[in-house]
Amino acid sequence: MVQNTNPLVSFMRQPKVYISLPSQGQYYPKGSLEMPENNQLAVYSMTAKDELMLNVPDALMNGQAVVDVIQHCIPSIKNAWEIPSIDLDLILLSIRLATYGEMMKTNVTLKDGSEYEYQVDLRIVMDSLFASISWEPAIPINPDMTIFVRPVNYKQMTKTAIQTFETQKIMQAVNNEQLSEDQKNTIFKESFQKLTEVTIDVIAKSIFRIETSNGTVDDSEFIKEFIENSDKEIFNRVQKHLEDLKNQNSIKPMIVEVTDEMRANGVTGDTIEIPLVFDPANFFASGF
Repeated sequence: MVQNTNPLVSFMRQPKVYISLPSQGQYYPKGSLEMPENNQLAVYSMTAKDELMLNVPDALMNGQAVVDVIQHCIPSIKNAWEIPSIDLDLILLSIRLATYGEMMKTNVTLKDGSEYEYQVDLRIVMDSLFASISWEPAIPINPDMTIFVRPVNYKQMTKTAIQTFETQKIMQAVNNEQLSEDQKNTIFKESFQKLTEVTIDVIAKSIFRIETSNGTVDDSEFIKEFIENSDKEIFNRVQKHLEDLKNQNSIKPMIVEVTDEMRANGVTGDTIEIPLVFDPANFFASGF
C-alpha cells in the first residue's frame, strides 16, 4: 500500500531548542520519558492550538493544559505529569524561548509603586538555572536511619496547589456572617484536615527508600504508614529538607543596574533585584 506523504511536511514545526534535563532523566517512571542517546531533548514551538489550550481556566487550574502543551512541544516527554520539580522550570522556559524568542518582557514594581519594564534574556536564565540545580537525596535521621527523597512531580505539585486554592476559598467563605460559629468551625476543621492529608501524602510519595539498622524499605505503602505514625520530629526533618531543596533549586532573582529614571524617582544603590515568577497563566501570553 502506498502511503501519501504530506507535501507540506517540510514547512511544519522543526525543533528550535535542545535542552539537557537537570535531573538527567532520573526520577521519571518507566515509559514517561524517552531519553535520546545524546541526552538532548528537542523542543518545538507552540502551535495556535497550544496557545488556545492555555487560555482555558479550568485546564490551567488542574494542570492538564500544561501537561498537553509540554508533551506536544517536547515529544520525548511521554507523561508530563511525572516531570520532577527540578526539571519543570527549565522545560517551561525552553518552550517559551522556542515559541517567542530569547527575550521576554517582565515588569518590576518598586517600593513606591512605580513600574518599570525589563527585557529578560531567557538563555541566561536557563544557563544559570541549570548550573545551580542540585539534589541531595539523603536525610540522616539518626545512626540507625537514613531517609532518601526524590523531587515531587508535576502531578503532586498540581494536587497541592488545587487543595491550597480550595482551602483559601473555603476560608473566605467562613467569614460569611450568615454562618453560625459551629458551621464555621466544622468547615474549617474539614478543610484543614484535607490540606493536612495532601501534605502528608506529598511527603510520603517524596520518599523512595528508608535505610535502617533493620534493613532497607522501599515499599510505598510501608513508607506512608511510617510517615503517618512517626514522631513529628522526623516528619519535620523531611519536610524542611524538601523545602530547603525547593528554595535552593528555584529561579533566582535577576540583578540589574539601576537606571537614571529610577534614580530620579529616588531609587538608591547601583543594582536592584528582579524576581522572576513564571506562572503558566501569563508566562505563555503572546507578546508578554
